[in-house]
Amino acid sequence: MKRMLDGLSPSRLMVPGFLLFWSLLVIVPLVVIVLFSFLQVRQFRVVYEPTLATWISLIDSGRWMAVVRTLRVALTMTVIEFLLAFPFALWLAKGCRSKTVKAAVITLLTIPFFLDAASRIIVWRSILGTTGAINTALMSLGLVDQPVEWLLYSEFAVHFGLLGTYFPPMVFPIFMSIALIDDEFIQASGDLGASPAQTLFNVILPLALPGIVAGIVFTLVPLMAAFVEPQLLGGGFVDLLGNSVNSALQQLKYPTAAALSTLVVLLLGLCLVALIRVVHRRIDLAAMFVAMRR
Repeated sequence: MKRMLDGLSPSRLMVPGFLLFWSLLVIVPLVVIVLFSFLQVRQFRVVYEPTLATWISLIDSGRWMAVVRTLRVALTMTVIEFLLAFPFALWLAKGCRSKTVKAAVITLLTIPFFLDAASRIIVWRSILGTTGAINTALMSLGLVDQPVEWLLYSEFAVHFGLLGTYFPPMVFPIFMSIALIDDEFIQASGDLGASPAQTLFNVILPLALPGIVAGIVFTLVPLMAAFVEPQLLGGGFVDLLGNSVNSALQQLKYPTAAALSTLVVLLLGLCLVALIRVVHRRIDLAAMFVAMRR
C-alpha cells in the first residue's frame, strides 16, 4: 500500500500530467486543422461533409506555388542565418573575453524581441525604396543613373527583412551550446595535433549540435509562417504561405487556410526528420571523441 502511495505522489504525477496536458493542447488543434481541410465553404458557410475539393482547389488555383516558394525561402534563410550566426556565436562564447562586451552584445540581440515586427520592418521601406537612402546615395555618388528597383518589393527585400528578425533565435541556442563545451576538450584536440579546422569540425560542431538543432528549429518553423516581411517588403509580389493563410482567413475560406496550414506542418515534419538523421550521425562522432578522451 505504501509503495502504491509513493507511486502516486504529486512529484511523480506532475510530469506525466503536464506532458498529457501539453500533448492535448498541441495535438488536438492540429487534428482539428487536418480534419477541417477536408471540408469546404458554400455561401460563406462551412459544409460539414468530407470532400477533397479544397485540396484540389489548391492545385487548380496555383496556391501550391506559394508552398514551393515558402519552402525555398525558409531553407535559404535558415542556411544564411546559420552561416552568419555560428561564427558569431563561437566568437561570443569562446573568443570574447570581456564580460562587459558580452553582456552588451547579448542585450543588443534581445532588442528585436521587444519591438513590434511591423514597426521594425516598415523602416526598411524608406531605406530600400526608389527614393530611399540607399538609392539616393548611389545616385549621388554616380554609381547608378536610375534608382535600383529590385531593392524593394522583391525577394531580395524579403530576404533582407527576414535576416535581422531571425538572427537572434539562431544565435542564442548555438551560443549557449558552445559556451557549455569544456575548454579542455578544445585544448586536448590541439595537443593531439589537430588543426583549428579539425577541432572545429570534429570537436566543436558535434558537441554544439543540440544548440544548432534548436537554432534551426527556432528559425525554420517561424519562417514557414512568416507574413509580415513578405507583406510589407514584398509588396504583393512575393506570396508566401503565411500570406496565403491570412488571405484565406480574411475571405472566410477556413478549409483552405486549414489545408495550407496542414501543408506547413507536413513540410516541417519532413525537414525535421531529415535534420534528426543528420544529427544522429554527428552525435556518434562526438561520442567517439569523448570515449577516446576518457
